[in-house]
This record gives sequence, C-alpha cells and structure tokens, in this order.
Amino acid sequence: METKENLNECLKAMFGLKRFGIKLELSTIQGMLNALGNPEKNYRSIHIAGTNGKGSIASSISSILHKSGYKVGLYTSPHLIHFNERICINNNPITDEEVVSLYNLTKDIPKDYRDPTFFEITTAMALYEFSKEKVDFAVIETGMGGRFDATNIISPIVSIISNISLEHQMYLGNTIAKIAYEKAGIIKKDTPIITGAKQKSAVSVIEEAAQSKNAPIYRLKKDFKVVRNNKSNTFSYYGLNNIWHNVKIALLGDYQIENAAISIAACEIINKNLDKNLSFENIQEGLLATKWPGRLEVVCNSPKVILDGAHNLNGAKNLAKFLSKNIQKEKLTLVIGILNDKPFGSILRCLLPLCKRAILTTPKIDRAVPAKELYAIAKTINGNVKIIEDVGNAVRYASETSNNEDTVCIAGSLYVVGEAKEKFNGKKIEDFFKI
Repeated sequence: METKENLNECLKAMFGLKRFGIKLELSTIQGMLNALGNPEKNYRSIHIAGTNGKGSIASSISSILHKSGYKVGLYTSPHLIHFNERICINNNPITDEEVVSLYNLTKDIPKDYRDPTFFEITTAMALYEFSKEKVDFAVIETGMGGRFDATNIISPIVSIISNISLEHQMYLGNTIAKIAYEKAGIIKKDTPIITGAKQKSAVSVIEEAAQSKNAPIYRLKKDFKVVRNNKSNTFSYYGLNNIWHNVKIALLGDYQIENAAISIAACEIINKNLDKNLSFENIQEGLLATKWPGRLEVVCNSPKVILDGAHNLNGAKNLAKFLSKNIQKEKLTLVIGILNDKPFGSILRCLLPLCKRAILTTPKIDRAVPAKELYAIAKTINGNVKIIEDVGNAVRYASETSNNEDTVCIAGSLYVVGEAKEKFNGKKIEDFFKI
C-alpha cells in the first residue's frame, strides 16, 4: 500500500509540472543529465520522430532487437492507462517502485536552471533507467516535434522521421515545411536518417538538413520499398542491402506495412554497428511479436471491438481506410471523443459516414471537446448520433446494444482509448462486453 501511495504522490507532482508549459530549449534537460552522469552515453540509441507511426516503429524495432538477444529500453508517449508504460525494459513496463525511485532521484537534482517540465522529468527518468539496467540499445520516441524535444539530447546511431502532417501548429508551425524543419532537428552529424515523408516540401527540408549535417539519407519508395502480396497478406521488402520476401506483421492496417519497412531499413543500418547481424529470422520474429496497444487493436470478437486512437486527421484517414475495407457500415458502431487541439470537424467527417451509428463521448481531460459541441457537427453527417458523456458508460451502452455480428470501434483520441480500457477495472475486455 505504501508503494501505491508513494506512486500516486509522485504522479500527482509530476503531472502538476504541466503548468510550466512547453519550453523550447535543451539546456534544462542537458543540466539534469549532466547531474546524473550523462546516462544517455552508456548505450546505443535509435531516435524516432514523425507525425504518425513513430510509436509503431519504435515498438517494432524494440521487439526485433529483443528477439535478437539484446537488452532493450523503450521510451514512448503518451501512456494509455499506467505511467509505467512509457518506460519499458525488454517491452515490459517498469515497476511502481522504479517509478517512485526514478522520480525521487530526478526531482532532487540540484538546479542551476529553471524547473523542468513533465516531459523533461520523464525523459531524464527513462534515460537514467536504461543506463542503470545496462541496456544494449534504447529506442527513443520524441514527444513533440524534434529540434527542441527533450529527447533530442541523445546521439543516436540512426535517426528516423516516419512521416509529416499538420500537428501542434502552435508550437511547430502551420505548414508542412515548417513542421518538417522541426522534425528534421533530430538529424545529427554523420548519422544516417531514414524517412517515410512523401510531400515534396517535407522531403526538401529533410534532405537539406541531412546535407548540412553530412548525414546519409534513406527514403521510403526511393532507397527502399515494399511490394504487397494481398493474396497471402505478406509483402516483399527491397532494402538497402537485402531483399526479403513473404514478410509478415502482427499490426493491423495497410499503413503498418510502410512502418514495418522503415523499421527493417533501420535494422539494416543498425547491423553496421553489430558484430553479428540481425537476421531475417530475427526481424520476422520481432515483427510478429510487436504489440502497440490502442492502435487498431482488436480486443474482442463477439462483438468485434477495435480500439484505435486515431488522434489526428491522418490517423483518422488511416482508420477510415481500414474500416471501409474490412467492416460493413450497417454493422459498425463508433464511440468517439476528440481533443480541442485537433481538427475535430474533419475527423468526424472522415469517420461518421462509415458507421451505422455514432456515440459521442468526452474523456476526462481539460482539452476534450464537449460531446455536445461534437454533436452540432455530427448530426449533419450521420442521422443516428447519441451523446453519452462518460466514456465507460458510452462503451457499456455500445456493448449492450450490439449483437455478436456487430463491430464497435472506440476512437478519436488515445485518452478515450485509455479511459475505456481503464473502465474495465482489471477485467478482460471480453468479459466487460458480456455484461
């Protein structure tokens, strides 16, 4: 009980740090890591930025390295239910005791700089934990942007920019080129960069940044590519040094094939830092073992229940492609809540035409759009829309009014997905849907 109480106190203090806002500089995190003995220098790192897909790529690379016999740290955000999910060793979240210990360590660092933000504290905690655990590799996902992201203090062996679309425009800029510039800030001198960016303006910015740093750049569809085999649900990978056929992945969604290709290309570059190469067998085993909760995650089959954050317009478009291809409209119920820093009108127009009915809900976060505000738009798109403010009650209603042949998709924000999972109170989601 004492550990749980201490954990709650630590988390309350950490989340309270959000009031200091986002600070666009790296001197504070550098000062913290200096005080901790520069733990980030004690292992090899892979750094991943991008608008969508960076979490899936990070998880895939971590899984591949782990299946290859290496000890791996994985740092991602946000978490769905428990803070511990952000910091993993060999894909297992750290313990409550470790969270408390790490927080107490970082909060007591003597300060000759401003107070750190929530993300700076958690980044320092993760980088120190990976050193303490003597990981061979750390796979690090940026929080937002790249140039001034707290994670940009590391010196990776390979950098990755998954893709670019409009997001966090208040901080990153209001054009693809400006956002690409911020993401390209993770590119380091003489360090390979892999990107799946497609827009000419984004590619131009990334290539220019790579050239200025003498960083070799490898682009999806130019330097490596995939060819899908729809009949067998596999693909062929034509890479930097290898050609591999009949590659399988565990994650759902056509876009995950491109994420897998980026992950494999990264492994080809990582191989240059290894005495024993990651084999195709290692890569295949790792891809099949990859899990990324809350992203096209099927958690029940009677009825089928799909969890997908779809937290921005690009994510909503990817979800829409999956639903239109795999789920009949007359069998689909959508439970959706969206945050106010997202283009919620566009997201609704993307998803609501694909479902028989929609249940609008409001996650318990101050940035949530009230369901009533969503309703004003939703009712003009779909004639069968209902408001149930509480996420748990919305999911329960969807389950009680669906039959075994129906599909319930819970989407619109990772906060909605996380809150839905938490409402199950430790039960398996299958049992919740049998209530």
